[in-house]
Amino acid sequence: MPIIAVTKKYMPVLAFSLLAACDRPAPITAADANTDAFGSSAATETTANINRQVLKTLQLTDNADFDDASRGLIARPDALTIEGPNGSIAWQPASYDFIQGDAPASVNPSLWRQAQLNNIHGLFKVTDGVYQVRGFDLANLTLIDGEHGWIVVDPLTNNQTAAAAINFAFEHLPRKPISAILFTHSHIDHFGGVLGALDAGQTDIAKVRVIAPLGFLEEATSENMLAGPTMMRRSDYMYGSTLPRSERGHVDSGLGKGPSYGNISILPPTESIDHTGQTLTIDGVEFVFQNVSGSEAPAEFTFYLPAHKAFCGAELVSRNMHNLYTLRGAKVRDALAWSGFIDEAKNMFSAADVYFASHHWPIWGSQRIASFLEIQRDTYKYIHDQTLRLAYKGYTPSEIAEQIKLPAALQEGFSNRGYYGSLRHNARAVYQRYFGWYDGNPANLDPLPPEQAAQHYVAAMGGAEQVLALAQSAFDSGEYRWTATLLNHLVFAQPANSDAKALLARNYEQLGYQAESAPWRDIYLTGAKELRQGKPKSAAELALGRDMVKFAARSNFFDVMAAQLNAEKAEGMAMTINFHFTDLNENHVLTLKNSVLHHTQAAAVENANATLKISHELFLDLVLGNASLKKLIFSDQLSIEGSKIDLARFFALQDKPQGVFEIVRP
Repeated sequence: MPIIAVTKKYMPVLAFSLLAACDRPAPITAADANTDAFGSSAATETTANINRQVLKTLQLTDNADFDDASRGLIARPDALTIEGPNGSIAWQPASYDFIQGDAPASVNPSLWRQAQLNNIHGLFKVTDGVYQVRGFDLANLTLIDGEHGWIVVDPLTNNQTAAAAINFAFEHLPRKPISAILFTHSHIDHFGGVLGALDAGQTDIAKVRVIAPLGFLEEATSENMLAGPTMMRRSDYMYGSTLPRSERGHVDSGLGKGPSYGNISILPPTESIDHTGQTLTIDGVEFVFQNVSGSEAPAEFTFYLPAHKAFCGAELVSRNMHNLYTLRGAKVRDALAWSGFIDEAKNMFSAADVYFASHHWPIWGSQRIASFLEIQRDTYKYIHDQTLRLAYKGYTPSEIAEQIKLPAALQEGFSNRGYYGSLRHNARAVYQRYFGWYDGNPANLDPLPPEQAAQHYVAAMGGAEQVLALAQSAFDSGEYRWTATLLNHLVFAQPANSDAKALLARNYEQLGYQAESAPWRDIYLTGAKELRQGKPKSAAELALGRDMVKFAARSNFFDVMAAQLNAEKAEGMAMTINFHFTDLNENHVLTLKNSVLHHTQAAAVENANATLKISHELFLDLVLGNASLKKLIFSDQLSIEGSKIDLARFFALQDKPQGVFEIVRP
């Protein structure tokens, strides 16, 4: 999950009675009506047939996942609507109540099955002394019973959902203070609700142990600082945040239902886990930790509870194939190391009688756990090894993605299917990790940018009408990937061509309806929506993350300023600015030269162009858009020594990020 890339507010689009927890998917129904209330087109007969063929490959008589997902249920809320900031809705499971019964033609039946499983929500007993609240957010909140209070593991994405989860749990469990918080890793859906959890638990922050992997705070607050604006926009596509919740819209994220919306917080750890085998006794409970930093997250641990014979896999393992490269944009993950960590966990915690994790549902029985870990381990190792084998033969990323297949032994169950990651884009990730973006073909060394290339392609194919005719023929033949290639060129060459955009939108929908990967589905369907309706008018509200970014290192903000410097405007300019935080007694020196901005934490430079003295709190207001620099720079809320004009010129060099940029149109 992204750190600052909170999803936008969405209104529920459907409201049905609560579905039965154990509904199983049945044969796919006939094609849908032509157009629904949101303008989405129907599944074609080609798509319906493809999904019927997928259905034939699924072992639907295996109900173990449904049994496990429902096992230990203590209570489920009759209705659950969690209010977010400013009258918004933070979370509403009822918006997914349409996911029941047979898979419609517009949803891959395997993904539909996963969506049904992720719909099962409530408070569950995992084993004596270990409980989970599932389905109140993208991730799970785990409660471990300590001698004096509750140990909370991964307090969800935001304060609103975490508070609701804690309050619901305490309706059915003894109300005790929270004695400790464990952040298993540095992704927002596992820490962002910490203040909401503590508030609901009526707990004094000063009395709580906060335990996280070494490097957690730095990774959690910095992951999206530099890449944030781009990552936020791409997250809209990956998680379908603007899509309706419907049979032709967003149905699931694969990892859970989807991200929630609300105020984000964080706490600095009081203790860090820095090595495998490290043990701690937390509120009378013994924990054995495994450091798996550099697998799914740059800072992450799993742990084992010897007294409970329970293994928490964090997000090292989950009930799907994960991402070696996440489509919102992130650094590529190390498949070989990831597989090695799973093998280590399998051996270290072989005595476990129950597995639970940060997502999905538990597994009971040591043999079943061992088999699950083996499949997870071998899936990532297989993708790694076979991608390299094919690369050794000279195959490019596209060619590898097209031909790599899992062996039969790794296709027998559901636990490693591509509901979140996918085999195709994970193979590309392995290639990228070792060889980078260039595939070795000289034609791809310095290609034309999309708009210029598109104009040449359209002209070479005989003009727009000919391209549109070719695309229509390909669409009618069910060649949707080729149709996408043709029409993408036409839309980039002629962005006002309404016929091209309309057909490309229909085409993207068919690709989305066929996708087993929930992010692939959401990406295709969001592309279709924006071709019809245009891009969203506003980006996510960064102010929701104030309680998190205040813990970010100040150097991160100056790195962002350097990345936002308009080099053309700065050409030929040279200046030095002292940036002094009055309440922290901390000074940073910013130096501009050669159209490059450098910064260092150091004593103020004499004869600087300007020295800006500001409190950290007011600085955060500026960063999060709650205050205007233009108004403040000539007010008495800032202390400025030197030239105000130079300071104003310096800040004028900052390019404002375009939070909502075009993706499917030029």
